[in-house]
Amino acid sequence: MPEYKLPDVGEGLTEAEIVTWKVKVGDVIKVNDVVVEIETAKSLVELPSPYAGTVQALHVPEGETVAVGTPIVTIGEGAAATEAPSRPAAPAAAPAALDLSNPAASGGGENQTLVGYGPRTASAQRRPRRGAASPRSEAGAAAQLEVQGAFGQGGAVPADVVETDEPAVPAVPAQADPGAAPVETRTLAKPPVRKLAKDLGVDLRSLVPSGPGGTVTREDVERAGREQPATMEDEPAAAGAAGDRSTGWGERETREPIRGVRKMMAQAMVESAFSAPHVTEWVTLDVTRTMRLVRRLREHRDFRDVKVSPLLVVAKAVCLAVRRTPEVNATWDEAAQEVVLKSYVNLGIAAATPRGLVVPNVKDADRLSLPELGAAINDLALGAREGRTQPAEMSGGTITITNVGVFGVDAGTPIINPGESAILCVGAVRQQPWVHKGKVRARDVTTLALSFDHRLVDGQKGSRFLADVAAVLQDPRDALLL
Repeated sequence: MPEYKLPDVGEGLTEAEIVTWKVKVGDVIKVNDVVVEIETAKSLVELPSPYAGTVQALHVPEGETVAVGTPIVTIGEGAAATEAPSRPAAPAAAPAALDLSNPAASGGGENQTLVGYGPRTASAQRRPRRGAASPRSEAGAAAQLEVQGAFGQGGAVPADVVETDEPAVPAVPAQADPGAAPVETRTLAKPPVRKLAKDLGVDLRSLVPSGPGGTVTREDVERAGREQPATMEDEPAAAGAAGDRSTGWGERETREPIRGVRKMMAQAMVESAFSAPHVTEWVTLDVTRTMRLVRRLREHRDFRDVKVSPLLVVAKAVCLAVRRTPEVNATWDEAAQEVVLKSYVNLGIAAATPRGLVVPNVKDADRLSLPELGAAINDLALGAREGRTQPAEMSGGTITITNVGVFGVDAGTPIINPGESAILCVGAVRQQPWVHKGKVRARDVTTLALSFDHRLVDGQKGSRFLADVAAVLQDPRDALLL
C-alpha cells in the first residue's frame, strides 16, 4: 500500500503543520482529490492525492508539525487498516476521530511536489459524523488552528488563532444504545475553546452550553473559570500556606507555542534588524491635493470597480520615485558582495488580516496603469483577508509600503523586509492647521517615514527618494516630472 509522504512544498520550507484532514479512514478517493490542508510558514496549502484507492490510515493528527518526507496517510485497497506501528504517538483509534472536512473538496494538482495549490474558495468544513467515533488524541483535541503566513523576500506574517473556521468537535462519543450503561452526554466545543478549558482546569461536561446547537462557547468556559475555586493544581504546593486563591493561573497568563509563521517572522526580523544598518527619515506634508484627486478618481468611470484610497496614489508615487533612486529597489548580496539593481518593482503591500500581517506584492507594479495598479492592490487585500495568499505572492518583493494610518497612527520606524533595501511607512491623514499661501488654514496633513539599508542607500539617496514621493503627494501633477 502506498504511503503519501509530506511533499517538498518549496520556498525553502522543510516542515508543515497538519491543519485539517479532508478525508477519514475508509474513504474512497481518486487521484487529485484533496486529502489534507497543511500550514507552512508561507500560507495554507491543500494537498491533492497522487494515488487512488481507500484511505487506510492517517498517520499524523491535526495540529502536529512534521518534516518533509514524513508519511502522513496510507492509501490502498480493502478495508481500513489500523495505525502504522511506526507512529506509536498516534493510537489506532485516532484516525477515525479525525473526520474533519467535506469530502467534496475540489481537486487539483498533478504531483506530490505541489506548491501553493489553488486559491481557497471557502473555509474548511467538517463532514457530519456517522455513528460513534473514538475520541481524538489529546494532541489533536487541544491543537489550535493557526492560520499563518511568513517572510520570504518581501513578505512577512505573524500568526493568529481563528476560531470561526473550526466547527464544534464532540468531546466524548455518544452512546447510541439506550440499554447500555449510562454515559456522560456529548459535549460540543471548538478546539480553541477546549484548549481554554484545559488551561483553566474547567470540565466541559459540567457546563451548560449557551452556543448554537448546544455548543459550549468561550464565554461559558471563562465564566466557569471565574466561578470555580482554585485548586492545588493551579499554584505551587508551597503556596498553600499563603491562603486560598480566588482565581486560577489560567485567567492571568496564557502560553502560546512559537512556531510556524511567528517563528519565521521573528527570525526574519532579527536577521534584518541586526544585519542591515537601518536609517529612518521622516517628512510631514500637506496632501490636500491628493485627497481631492482620490475623491475624483472614485467617481471616474475607469475606477468604478476599484476601491480607491490614498494608498493607491502612494503606491504610484513609489513606483515613479524608484526611477530616480534605483538603490531603494535593490538587494545587498552579502555572499557575492554585490548590489543587485532591479529594473522592475514588485511592490509589497502590508495587509492586516484575521491571520495576522501578510505582505503580498504586486508583480511589475511599475508597468501597470493607475486603474490596473488599484485593481491589483484590491485583489491582494481581498485574497489576504480570505486567507488565499499563496507563497509566490509573498516572495520576490523589492520594496514595501506599510500603511499604519488605517489604525490612526501617525508614523513609525518599520523594519526592512529581508531581501529588500527600503520600506515606506504611511501615517494617518488628519485635518491640521497648516500655512498655505501665507495663511493658516485647515489642510489634510500626513507623515511619511522611510527606513532604508545604509549599506547601499546613503542619506542623500534616501532623502531624494522620500522627497520625490512627498512631492507627488503634495501635488500629483509633479508625477509628470518623474
